[in-house]
Order: sequence, then structure tokens, then C-alpha cells
Amino acid sequence: MIGVELRKLFRRPRTWITIALLNALPVLVAVLLKVTDLAPRPGEGPAFLSAVLTNGTLFPLAALAIVLPLFLPIAVAVVAGDAVAGEAQGGTLRYLLARPAGRTRLLVAKLVAVIAFVLVTVVVVAAVGYVVGTTLFEVQSLGATTGISGTSLTPQQVAGRTLLSIGYITVSMLGVAAFALFFSTLTDSPQLATLGALAVLIGSSLLFTLDAASDIAPYLPTRYWLSFVDFFRDPILWRNTARGLGLQAVYVVVLLGAAWANFTTKDVTS
Repeated sequence: MIGVELRKLFRRPRTWITIALLNALPVLVAVLLKVTDLAPRPGEGPAFLSAVLTNGTLFPLAALAIVLPLFLPIAVAVVAGDAVAGEAQGGTLRYLLARPAGRTRLLVAKLVAVIAFVLVTVVVVAAVGYVVGTTLFEVQSLGATTGISGTSLTPQQVAGRTLLSIGYITVSMLGVAAFALFFSTLTDSPQLATLGALAVLIGSSLLFTLDAASDIAPYLPTRYWLSFVDFFRDPILWRNTARGLGLQAVYVVVLLGAAWANFTTKDVTS
């Protein structure tokens, strides 16, 4: 069943159109930077964007930072929100449950497909960012890449820390997927499931900017999304990234448990 769900997801043209659209904005930003030769000052704009003019190998990180606050979560929410509710809306959920696979196995298959989409999307954005960055911009020589702390990083260190960033962002997006998948088990409308997840994330982002919400800020799902930049400090600052991973783990476990409890007891009529 997992193979069926994976083939269904990645054979849909809209899956690859979504991934292509996600890559369009970072590519456009790279072209504009190349044409104008004007990058934002350090500390302004998406992370690493000010450094890509002198080192194109950092553009994968800038590309991820560009899509992370809004476009990537929307894509993940759309796919995860459609996982169960889309079958119900299309009238195929009862047919799927009529087979001896069982509800738990179906939900697991849907979850694996969503995880695969998240991982593939993040990797593709980073890969396209690397190709675009190294094609349009300079690539610094051995040992010349400067980290956030001002120290030099070798190409091997940059590659390893980029992989850590990709993994961290993937886990962060699994929290989004968990919200959307939970809402997908509550409704027969994939649009409502997607909007529910996005409402939570937008609310989290807004609360994070309010001083009055400072007490709950460490527990907001979007709080540590951009902490992947700490991988490029020397030494690496693990505090926020560890908190971010722990927070997302809690959301994923709780929400997936709630989704399973609801789906396995739900009266499916469509």
C-alpha cells in the first residue's frame, strides 16, 4: 500500500508543478542578484542571501530560507491536507477501507507518502539552489567560506552543515504535515484541512511577534524554523536546533496520535 501511495503522489503532475513553482522564486531572486549585483546587507533579507554574491555554494541555504516562511509550508499543508480528506471528497475512501488493509495501514501509507514529499521537495530546492548558485555566482576557494561567526569553513564543513540544515528543515516541515494530516481526518474537504493547518501556522507567526505572547513563544510551532543558521556558527550552537527538533517531535507525535485515534474510530460515509 505504501508503494501505491508513493506512485500515486509522484505520478500526479500537480506534485511536480508544486515543486517547480517552489523553485521559481529562489531562481528569480538569484537572477535578480546576478543582474543587479546588489545583495541585502548582512542581517537583512533571508539568511545567507547577502553572502551568495561571493560564494554561490551558500545559495541552497538562501533558497531554503526564501521558501521556508511561507511557500514551503503551504505546499506541505496542501499535500498533507489532501491525504485523507481528498479521498473522502473524491468518494474513494470507503473503497480503500473496504480492502483488508485496515485503517491504520492506510494512514501509515498516507503518512509515508507525505514524508517522502517533504523530503523530496526540500532536497530538490537545495539541489536547484546549488546548481543556480554555482552557475551564476563565484565559488570561493578551499577554506575561504566564511561562516556566521566570521571563521572560515572548509568545503567539506559547508557540505556537511548544509546536509544538517536540509534534515532540520525537513523535520520542521513534518510538524506542518502533522497539523494538516490531523485536520484531514476531521473533514471531508482537503481545502478546509489545508486552511486549518495554515491558520495555525499564521497564528503562530503572528503571536511570535507580540511581546504579550513571549511566555508561550518557545512552544509555538514556527518558533525555531530558522534556527538552521546556527549550523553555520563556529562552534555550532545546538541549543535552538535541539529545542526545535524536540518541539517538532512533540507536535508530530501528539498530532499523529490524535489523527490515528480519530481516523480509526471515524464513521466513514464517503
